Amino acid sequence: MKLSEKAEDIIERLWIEVEEEGGAFLDPETLQLRPDDEPVRELTRHALAELRNGMLYIRPEGRDVGRMTVRRHRLAERLMMDVLNLRGETGELKVCQFEHLLTEGVDTKICTMLNHPTTCPHGKPIPPGECCTEARMSGDLGVVPLTECRSGHEGEIAYIQTDDNKKMQKLMAMGVLPGNRIVLVQSFPSYIFRVGFSEFAIDTALAREIFVRRLQQ
Repeated sequence: MKLSEKAEDIIERLWIEVEEEGGAFLDPETLQLRPDDEPVRELTRHALAELRNGMLYIRPEGRDVGRMTVRRHRLAERLMMDVLNLRGETGELKVCQFEHLLTEGVDTKICTMLNHPTTCPHGKPIPPGECCTEARMSGDLGVVPLTECRSGHEGEIAYIQTDDNKKMQKLMAMGVLPGNRIVLVQSFPSYIFRVGFSEFAIDTALAREIFVRRLQQ
């Protein structure tokens, strides 16, 4: 079942109202909607919510949908702010657009890439997914900065987290590109890593901005 973007926005807000803010229902007018508007009717038609006296109540069938919608929104916030460094009004606008693209499976990949974050940038909890439970049970580190690796560890470069173009260009010139294999040779007094057949030395600040996945001993 694929909901329209507006219907997803409503079920997301309704879930937050009931599950996190202690409310019981949502007044459609707070979202500049009327009870007979199509997005509201869409939720009632799919039995995800019901209207009583003009107020919108979440149904048991709608709780999982609302929970996952909130999860996608808050993962999108983490991605936009932590990785892409988009903040303020621009960041919020992109989050609202991007969250609707996170279909099942895509959100799992992003959650893994972000190392299964438990809160959004505003401190609100991110509802965990199955990938989070599996990661905790298996002890999988997911994606971590190079500074959290031990000498001898090998992994795959996931992304570079910096808004400094000079740093980005320097790392790219070393072959630090998403998908490339990287081996941490030593971590003290400086970080020395190998990409392909070349070795490079960098300081802690720069090493902290390289994120890798699937580390193996």
